[in-house]
Amino acid sequence: MSLPSKTWTGVPALALAIATLSSCGGGGDSSAPAPAPAPAPSPAPALPGNRISADSPVAAGCTGGSSGGSNSGTLYANAEVEPFAAVHPGNANVLISAWQQDRWSSGGARGLVTAVSSDAGVSWTRRLLPFSRCGGAAAGSSGDYERASDPWVDIGPSGVMYSMALGFTGTAFTPGASSALLASRSLDGGQTWSTPATLLRDGETLFNDKNALTADPTDERYVYAVWDRLESTNFGPTLLARSTDSGASWEPATIIYRPSVAAGISQTIGNRIVVLQDGTLVNLFTQIDTVGSRSSSWLGVLRSSDKGLTWSAPIRISDIQAVGAKDPQTGKAIRDGATLASIAVGPAGSLWLTWQDARFSGGLRDAILVTRSVDGGRNWTAPVAINRDPGVAAFTPTVAVNAEGQVAISHYDLRADTADATTLLASAWLLSSRDGLTWVETKIWGPFDMAQAPDARGLFLGDYQGLIGSGTGFLPVLALSSQDGNNRSDIYALRVTPVMAAAAAPTAKIMARAPTASRPEGLGEPAFRRASHEAIAALMERRVPGWEQRFKKNAGPP
Repeated sequence: MSLPSKTWTGVPALALAIATLSSCGGGGDSSAPAPAPAPAPSPAPALPGNRISADSPVAAGCTGGSSGGSNSGTLYANAEVEPFAAVHPGNANVLISAWQQDRWSSGGARGLVTAVSSDAGVSWTRRLLPFSRCGGAAAGSSGDYERASDPWVDIGPSGVMYSMALGFTGTAFTPGASSALLASRSLDGGQTWSTPATLLRDGETLFNDKNALTADPTDERYVYAVWDRLESTNFGPTLLARSTDSGASWEPATIIYRPSVAAGISQTIGNRIVVLQDGTLVNLFTQIDTVGSRSSSWLGVLRSSDKGLTWSAPIRISDIQAVGAKDPQTGKAIRDGATLASIAVGPAGSLWLTWQDARFSGGLRDAILVTRSVDGGRNWTAPVAINRDPGVAAFTPTVAVNAEGQVAISHYDLRADTADATTLLASAWLLSSRDGLTWVETKIWGPFDMAQAPDARGLFLGDYQGLIGSGTGFLPVLALSSQDGNNRSDIYALRVTPVMAAAAAPTAKIMARAPTASRPEGLGEPAFRRASHEAIAALMERRVPGWEQRFKKNAGPP
């Protein structure tokens, strides 16, 4: 369903200055010890003007329930989260983004929205996508689902725009539940979208999850969609659906990778295909292995030289040792990108990969790690940490490469937080480099109050965010939360042109951190492994309630 166009014109982002507050002491008995001063309240954070989301276009009162009744959980109307973004491979002025619209605390959103720009992000036009009942899908149609999630978009070399979503009804593995991978395309620059194609639909015994879609930049005919399909045993292979006619039709979904681990259960998650300049496909994935009562995870890639017909054996890149971020004052969990990763193609078949990981602090907090391949994913450098402040949690990294071959990674961190337990001040940052050794940090925006983000089994702005290489700079497309209870979060496009490392002030430079022989004080190995397992379990429980209980039936010693 197409809605009337809503267009917003942006203005350049402004630097944000936050004034510190001072407190005054009061009178009293000079012989009595002075009480400890209460923490000064945090100043109200400002938000940028470059907002590309708007008030919810979903019809008032729509819940997605088949009879119009209420659904379980809290509905955060007007809250937009989890944006993704892409650029036309032949026209840098044409951009597309998509996000979850009106997030539910118990999973998914009322609908998904796309925003398209034809002027490099100065103005945007939004459309509600027909992937759910509240998104305008008619009863009995291919988009007839209670909720939608995991928005993904891309643009093919001929300008065809593609969108993909997970549509679902009910709670996974409960009677009457269903889930489906849905894809739509636009032939008119995002003004209208086709009736969704169902790539795969399953009932209550299976759950499809964590999808991504890629339009082949080397051949306009090919479009690839990947995801994991979880069984009630927690086994979850990687599936691929392919279009060879620019999304007009789709081939049946097939399994391209069956993960396994000795004496345990395996699944993948976070699958995503990127395409090298010679047309080779590289599929990134996280593999979760559960043996007894303990889970671990690692990153790997598959390669295909025949447009996805056949795939290589998995190439293991690195373990993931994330512990997840939380509010240092209250312990409230942040639902971040732990156990997931982001990948981007650089010049001459190079690949960049980033994720959050706590190995450099012995499990105390996650840092932003990066590794690089110069041979199309066959071999990878040792991971290094690149976030500027290793003393605070850094999370949800996203990587992109611009036309000049400069790589950038966006992420959030908590260095601006204070002792005020009523707020959680976070900031968004961009780290950029030409060689992967020296990085320059540029503030995207901050601080903002993450304590007000939608609570979806953790403070939630998205498992991922958007980042586009745009000319000589970058365009982060990300969610920021506000202190407005009726509008918890919005999506912003904030152009950043980093100063190159050679000309940057020394304080802006960051040398990549490699492991040292003496690990800093941390949790200790047993506690670190337990914390990493808990981060994996939290990720999966948020997505598929009951995930941990299902593998505990065969649990061995912890």
